Amino acid sequence: MTLNKQLIYGDIGGTKTILQLAEIRDGEIHQQFTHRYDSAAFVTFSDMLRDFLNRTETTNHPVAACFAIAGPIVAQQTKVTNLPWQISSTGISAEFSIPVVKLINDFEAAALAIESLSPNDLITLQTGQSHAQAMRVVLGAGTGMGVAWLTWLEGRYFALPTEAGHMDFAPVNELQIHLLKALHDKFGHVSVERLLSGSGLTNIFNFLQMNAAIASDLAPVILEEDSGATITALAQTRKHPIAIKSLDLFAEIYGVYAGNLALAGLCRGGVYIAGGIAPRIINILSSGGFMRAFRDKGRFSALMNEIPVHVITNTEISLLGAKQEAHNLLNSQD
Repeated sequence: MTLNKQLIYGDIGGTKTILQLAEIRDGEIHQQFTHRYDSAAFVTFSDMLRDFLNRTETTNHPVAACFAIAGPIVAQQTKVTNLPWQISSTGISAEFSIPVVKLINDFEAAALAIESLSPNDLITLQTGQSHAQAMRVVLGAGTGMGVAWLTWLEGRYFALPTEAGHMDFAPVNELQIHLLKALHDKFGHVSVERLLSGSGLTNIFNFLQMNAAIASDLAPVILEEDSGATITALAQTRKHPIAIKSLDLFAEIYGVYAGNLALAGLCRGGVYIAGGIAPRIINILSSGGFMRAFRDKGRFSALMNEIPVHVITNTEISLLGAKQEAHNLLNSQD
């Protein structure tokens, strides 16, 4: 009897980790077992992976594994953000007798998952005119700002990870210029991530609150460093005027930046907005300010009208990408 080949893949984060075991039958991936972990409960990732394999009770070694990890991967090694874990693909391969192991950035994984998404996983902000096999870009604000390109090579899309969230913030109007100055006085270098992240939304709120203090009778709101969820709730449930203005400005800056990336890569294959924040503020992103800012590129505004723009609502996109890449690894062995 021939045993079906098995894959392991996962989405590893500083707070939680999801691992899955799948089997390849008739060329298709069939999920066998899933477990969600509190990442901090384990001293090392190897301890967690060993626990997972014991739970699966599998009798044969997986032939390939891929893990999506928040943070940069250098020479197939990484340190997980907010954890003492040091992970290397060669270390996992040797310890668990898995022939092929690959580590990928979480936004590289998100990019790889685009092909696997269904229409129900997307909310379209602009239909545009999608070009087959053209460049795509995936970006998303969450704890930070992640960006990955998708380029067509050898019959499929390949993901190119970046650290484009650390590009300089480029203000486009007087209010944003004042915002840049305030953040420059505080931080020195002001990257896009200082605006487009949970802590970035907090920076925007604090700036607007400080500048409204003289003319406002609102009681000041004291926030933690990363209070994006609190600001969103203030806007959506309590109609707090500064929180509403903060989300509008956040969406405007987000649209400008997404448009810049679309131009940089000539992304006629589409712009995909991922990350934890976008699905929670879809009413703001859909209200028009985001797309107006996206399209406002002077002589190239007509081109911007042609580029498809989607918000990804699937919360397990990085896991889907790790699954796709694990399958690619297996195919490359055959």
